[in-house]
Amino acid sequence: MNLEEHLARLNRIGIALSSERDLDKLLALILQEARDFTHAEGGTLYCVEGDKLRFMATQNDAFDRRGEGRDYASHEVGQYLPLTSESMAGYVGLTGEVINLEDVYLIPPDRPYKFNPAFDNRHDYRTQSMLMVPMKDVEGHILGVLQLINALDAGGHVGPFDPRWEDLVMSLASQAAVAIRNVRLIEELKAAYMDTILRLSVAAEYKDRETANHIRRVAHYSAVIADELGFEPERVEMIRSAAPMHDVGKIGIPEAILQKPGKLTADEFSEMKNHTVLGARLFDGAEAPLLKTSATVALTHHERYDGSGYPHGLRGSQIPIEGQIIALADVFDALSSDRCYKPAYPIEQCVEIIQKECSHHFHPDVIRAFTNRLDDVLAIRQRYSAQAGIEHNPD
Repeated sequence: MNLEEHLARLNRIGIALSSERDLDKLLALILQEARDFTHAEGGTLYCVEGDKLRFMATQNDAFDRRGEGRDYASHEVGQYLPLTSESMAGYVGLTGEVINLEDVYLIPPDRPYKFNPAFDNRHDYRTQSMLMVPMKDVEGHILGVLQLINALDAGGHVGPFDPRWEDLVMSLASQAAVAIRNVRLIEELKAAYMDTILRLSVAAEYKDRETANHIRRVAHYSAVIADELGFEPERVEMIRSAAPMHDVGKIGIPEAILQKPGKLTADEFSEMKNHTVLGARLFDGAEAPLLKTSATVALTHHERYDGSGYPHGLRGSQIPIEGQIIALADVFDALSSDRCYKPAYPIEQCVEIIQKECSHHFHPDVIRAFTNRLDDVLAIRQRYSAQAGIEHNPD
């Protein structure tokens, strides 16, 4: 492969990195491409987290040939390494310098860093050549370290990493650093958005921290159902993000009605039903897809499959699927939780009630998706239990 072909490939990689939003997939792609360029047998990618380096991705063909790839990776990923100059990765992470060694067991004693053979001893492996480069963003901040192990020649023999590869790997690492930073910024924005929506939704219902847990549970139940229905990840995330707004219209309902411990009168129930229209009205004129979806779920989550719901008596396919999903998630959480007017029902009874409402209240496919993933639903219910507060449950 000549230089022009290498540059073209590097450009294609850059495009791929800029389009990937899943951080785990992104890191695996970075590592694989760097290995392919340099014919490295293995490699590890570390990310800087405070005063530590975290193992984020690791690959090694030798372990794959042994059939131990999964076990080896699961043992290493998630572990931490001190960010100090004593380790090779720590030195690169602190100084931004490149390390290229023909044999890590023959490091000159005057070097500030040392090779730790613990990994080799633990896995019956022989690390020989190693190339380590920093992952710097455009401002020069070191976000991580890219480590490549054992350069292989055409015959599969280990040799040194050609110094001519250093600039190319550095370029790839720089692209990767920018992509990682972008993904992290997006994740931070999503987290901030969800926290804001959650707090607004709690305020809308004039309630305590258990309202926050209800909203979280409904959002995550809805995402599980959507995933089981086969929706694309982006649409699943859209539903999860819009679900907290399903009852936002209650901001316009009197507190006396919202917290009444007994059965509502006909007039009170009529006023309560208006929260669907009020919620949708809050998003009038919105252009963002997420806000449009929020308007949809606010308006339609009390419609019923047989047409007996409100506010418009929609039936069957007239009801947007987002509204049908969140309707079931909302009802299950209401049944399985203590409310001011009733105690929580046993899970078996909740499921039985929902199944009896097949083709009446709920779409049969939505019920099927819910029951297929009941274990996941119950895990979410446990995670966001009544004992957990809004500040203790990061999404």
